[in-house]
Amino acid sequence: MENHKRLKIGLFGFGVVGEGLYKVLKQTPSLKAEIKKVCIKHPGKQRNAPSNLFTTDKDDLLNDEDINVIVEVIDDANAAFEIVSTALKNGKAVVSASKKMIAEHLPEILQLQLETEQPFLCESAACASIPVIRNLEEYYDNDLLHSIKAIVNGSTNFILTKIIEENLSFNDALLLAQQLGFAESNPKLDVEGFDAVNKWTILLSHAYGIVEHPSNILFTGIQNIQLTDAQVAKEKHFEIKLVAQAKKLQDGKVAAFVLPQFVKQEDHLAFVKNEYNGVVIESGFADKQFFYGKGAGSFPTASAVLSDLSALRYGYRYEYKKLYHHNPHELTQDFYLKVYVSFDDWKFISKEKFEWIEEWHAGEERKYLVGVLHAKELYNTNWWKENKISLILLPEPVIENVDIVKLKKRSLELAGII
Repeated sequence: MENHKRLKIGLFGFGVVGEGLYKVLKQTPSLKAEIKKVCIKHPGKQRNAPSNLFTTDKDDLLNDEDINVIVEVIDDANAAFEIVSTALKNGKAVVSASKKMIAEHLPEILQLQLETEQPFLCESAACASIPVIRNLEEYYDNDLLHSIKAIVNGSTNFILTKIIEENLSFNDALLLAQQLGFAESNPKLDVEGFDAVNKWTILLSHAYGIVEHPSNILFTGIQNIQLTDAQVAKEKHFEIKLVAQAKKLQDGKVAAFVLPQFVKQEDHLAFVKNEYNGVVIESGFADKQFFYGKGAGSFPTASAVLSDLSALRYGYRYEYKKLYHHNPHELTQDFYLKVYVSFDDWKFISKEKFEWIEEWHAGEERKYLVGVLHAKELYNTNWWKENKISLILLPEPVIENVDIVKLKKRSLELAGII
């Protein structure tokens, strides 16, 4: 697509993001982009745009030769995949914000891009306004990227901020998030970590060339976080965040997960409050770099879509360098995690599952311990998600196999056994 070529857009969806994009495009005539047609599901709704812009027939957009870009911002993953596939096969560039659809269909989307040679851009599907995909694509070489950790879900971060800073219960914080429009009426996708792991699936492909289904990534949400956990965090001078993390281990494989985590107050991610997102990238020579911005909302997400549209004018596409030009990394389950676990009754906890337990506290209502588990224990069992058990990682939670022997020896020395 040459620089001077006008973008004629077919837009699917006119909700928060779709309408935001419509408004933003009206204010940026320099982009030389216009929405020709919008496909919607419910024609009877009042909308702040001329009625002749709308249709309920997807073929009005997909088969219109004048339309050269399809922008897809709907929340039905199956319908979105069908739209994206057809658009690419029909020779149209695609911009998508559907993280669930991309995460679940990543291999097919990669294949379609190869076959059709059409660009597929999705910056808005990762961290809304933060340009993290393009940075991972263009700036960081595979071998120099040590780790990436992020807060990628604004709803859960808002809820955790309210629990920690205002002592709200989980349910009260969730209700407030819903009233302010940061959480859906059905909050399960956000609260239980599904949205975050979908975004993390997308980012792993750009960071490490790892193409995995989200169900193969270790994750949970914040649904079991208790006020007592927030009190423990305060005592230890920690924040609690839902952190998506990927770390390259000494054997070259990558440990990746999305789990609640205690974060030190001097950590970059402790600074990320309310509905904001943050990403910390650690590389070989640049040390740590921190990206921060709004992770939800009409205009922040529309701004990322706008950025992708702007890039299309210059023929930009993802090269997936880590996947096609390097040896892609692979995920591993062979590492250890340092965890805090709180619970109501010892009978729900199998102490023998832990490599060792460093501390335990038994309050009248709630008890907790700090110990080390092998990651496979979390991958292969669900006890840590049930019976109101709350599992939170410690700061710097990943312990590699080579370190475990040293740590075991040290803990035995401290106990006076050797």
